[in-house]
Amino acid sequence: MDGTALYEAAAAIFIAQIYSATNPDFTFGLIEQIVIAVPATLAAIGAAGIPEAGPVTMLIVLNAVGLSIEYLSLILPVDWFLDRFRTATNAFGDAVCSAVVDPTFPKDAKVTA
Repeated sequence: MDGTALYEAAAAIFIAQIYSATNPDFTFGLIEQIVIAVPATLAAIGAAGIPEAGPVTMLIVLNAVGLSIEYLSLILPVDWFLDRFRTATNAFGDAVCSAVVDPTFPKDAKVTA
């Protein structure tokens, strides 16, 4: 679910930048970016492999950094399009992991089902 983790981090940073432009008291620095990265990764690990699961897990990331969930509506109009890229990134990541792990298995092993 690496595509979902990247999406959640990028979308949360985008929302934080919009929020900091409207609220000058909100500070957004390196610590906040790290706080976004950790829950985004953990939420992506626990996310269900179903379409449009990204916005649901995005609530966890926004709450972790203290952003209002109303700002999620900025991303929803284009989320269906971004979901295609998340899915492609997730499938590519799974294929790469399979290709890396494949040489460690013996080639003459019999599969019994």
